[in-house]
Amino acid sequence: MDISEILKEAILQKSSDLFIIPGATIQVKSEGKLKPLFEKKIMPSDSSMWIDQIYKIADRDKETLKKSGDDDFSFAIPSLGRFRCNAYKQRGSFACVVRVVPFGLPDPKHMEILPSILELANTKNGMVLVTGPAGSGKSTTLACLIDRINENKGGHIITLEDPIEFIHSHKRSLISQREISLDTKDYAAALRAALRQTPNVILLGEMRDFETIQTAISAAETGQLLLSSLHTLGAAKTIDRIIDAFPPNQQSQIRVQLSMVLKAVVSQQLIPGEDGKLHPAFEIMIVTPAIANLIREGKIFQINNVIHTSKEQGMISMDDSIAELVRNKIVSKEKALGFVQDPIAFQRKVR
Repeated sequence: MDISEILKEAILQKSSDLFIIPGATIQVKSEGKLKPLFEKKIMPSDSSMWIDQIYKIADRDKETLKKSGDDDFSFAIPSLGRFRCNAYKQRGSFACVVRVVPFGLPDPKHMEILPSILELANTKNGMVLVTGPAGSGKSTTLACLIDRINENKGGHIITLEDPIEFIHSHKRSLISQREISLDTKDYAAALRAALRQTPNVILLGEMRDFETIQTAISAAETGQLLLSSLHTLGAAKTIDRIIDAFPPNQQSQIRVQLSMVLKAVVSQQLIPGEDGKLHPAFEIMIVTPAIANLIREGKIFQINNVIHTSKEQGMISMDDSIAELVRNKIVSKEKALGFVQDPIAFQRKVR
């Protein structure tokens, strides 16, 4: 059995991820749960063979994997699908996790993305962040926002991704999609170059380090819209994470800059539903003058209270979003309790 047949089987099982790890069976993740795809455990020689096949399909050199011990890239198999592969060494052998990326762009309605989140595509400039844990659907939400901008506005959209997942076609806008390490050196270098490519919108796949965060804030100050993601849960923690990336002597200035360029933070997580599927819960923070003032003054701990009391301004707290899922009988109260921030207050909301 070659890798194409294995990936085809994973797609038939409606899997989001495929795991090829020596010493275990090949497993897939479907609706957040792992299950074996085949019964037989695989050997290091098996995983090495299939990873070689993936590299051949991707027309990619294995030198990065051999030197650094891990490699992240995307590839496509005609008439089957697009995939994101993270290959790595473990216990001296090669393993990989392959994310299944369907052809075409995600349907926001099917993905249960709130209309108020899609309205952020109308933001003219500054920074909009989508945050959440790994596998929570951040890339999907960002792809929907980019597609909404592409359909409704003319201009130049530049995406900087590692690797490219969703392929966008030119609609009302021109789209340049650049893959880190394949088309450009790294996020920071690509972002600096993007500012010389007359962009209206920049999608920065992830703000990973100090240099990228610093360059992203500077880019957001120059008049275009910058969309990006962070592995944080909650708007307050996201702001803290950005500020903490800077040395103490620069943090006061960064708070001032962030209060001016940050326009919104969407935080999301996926929760198992009563139907066995995963459903998203969202926190939405819009940077109003009140929140901008809290950021400037370093009173980040008060932001959650403002979100909770600002529904009329388009905001929603994570716990309120989860409570709505419980009230609509989409998620059980027992499951929901594992995802809320304040279990005691949450119990009162859904009583």
